[in-house]
Amino acid sequence: MATDKQADTLIHPGWIIPVTPTGQVMTGYSLAIRGGRIAALMPRADFAGWQADETLELPSHVLLPGLVNAHGHAAMSLLRGYADDYALMPWLEDHMWPAEAAHVSDEFVADGTELAMAEMIRSGTTTFSDMYFFPEATARAVQAAGMRCQLSIPIIGFQTAWARDAGECISKGLALRDTLKHDELITAVFGPHATYTVPEADLARVATLAAELDLPVQIHLHETAAEVLQAVETTGERPIDSLDRLGLLGPRTQCVHMTDLGKQDIALLAASGAHVVHCPRSNMKLGSGICPVTALQEAGVNLALGTDGAASNNTLNLFAELQAAALLAKVSRLDASALPAAAALEMATLGGARALGIDDQVGSLEVGKQADLIAVDLSGPATQPVHNALSQLVYACNGSEVTHNWVAGQPLLRDGRLTTIDTTALAARVANWQQRIATKRTTKA
Repeated sequence: MATDKQADTLIHPGWIIPVTPTGQVMTGYSLAIRGGRIAALMPRADFAGWQADETLELPSHVLLPGLVNAHGHAAMSLLRGYADDYALMPWLEDHMWPAEAAHVSDEFVADGTELAMAEMIRSGTTTFSDMYFFPEATARAVQAAGMRCQLSIPIIGFQTAWARDAGECISKGLALRDTLKHDELITAVFGPHATYTVPEADLARVATLAAELDLPVQIHLHETAAEVLQAVETTGERPIDSLDRLGLLGPRTQCVHMTDLGKQDIALLAASGAHVVHCPRSNMKLGSGICPVTALQEAGVNLALGTDGAASNNTLNLFAELQAAALLAKVSRLDASALPAAAALEMATLGGARALGIDDQVGSLEVGKQADLIAVDLSGPATQPVHNALSQLVYACNGSEVTHNWVAGQPLLRDGRLTTIDTTALAARVANWQQRIATKRTTKA
């Protein structure tokens, strides 16, 4: 018979970083998981008399919320390294879009997503947001792996392997949303690609549907100065102003990249309650620009972190994003105090959960929330000595130190081993894709 002192899993780590309150590092505390949620978080001594199906002694580990990758294109992992060292538009128009036209299918997305999840789980991500074609295949892969996912239904104004136009994208997306409405780990939202790839009439329809259904919207926005300039020359408006006019800018809006921002843009973001998803490594690699995170923070805008796709990063490791975000903020401001470690970690956890509208469930370690958490081993030479566990996570860890990963209390990574993904079978399929893509490219050349 279950009692209040019964746990499925009882964890005794060296440190606990709950994320809220900001910057807190707890020692001598333990955490209990029961029924997929955090049942207790209190001093270890207070767990005297508790019974647990599994007890973990992790004295060299930090326990913290699972990381939230708030923007990406998971299946593009199969195009990792395919077209490096190009600026955004040549990269898209001359390389990515032709490769996708040649290869993207239900099978491609299923395998690419599984590859992406294997990488993300092993480096501490528990929730990710995905925007890619054949989202039905993504959903199946996510269900098999047990991760938490926001599916941003891809909406684009030209024919792809998945849909004829934006209208069909919306229709297919709504149908998928209906099939997933009872799924506890997956939510389907609108994902219009950008203002320059989706006709205004379709953006207006998304605005109407999002308001009627109370659904979030994720969109690439102000990714480069060239994008903004082209919009002004073509429409007379900056993209963010177009979204505002159409009713697409509000507390449900997740604005991705946002490298080209003036004071008026930041003020509009703050007034609207929209969120910004910062993708520092992808932006740097594509030469797109630098998101002014410090100015956004000062204005009260919620910030999240995303990796973008592995084709433009080339990793889906949020520990790498954490460090890049913190260092980039400092050098862009010439201020070593800009974006301190605690603020960067909050972007990768609670900030991401807020952006996705799930901060009542995940993003911090609080009793009653979903048990989405990770354990990070600080015993290695590169993470010793530990003067400050929080700073160590941001500035010294590279993701390989993650040993355990739980989503809703279920272990997806145990002692460094994936529990829901067969990496041997996956590796064979990935090798097959590499050969197919290389053969097609050689034949075309």
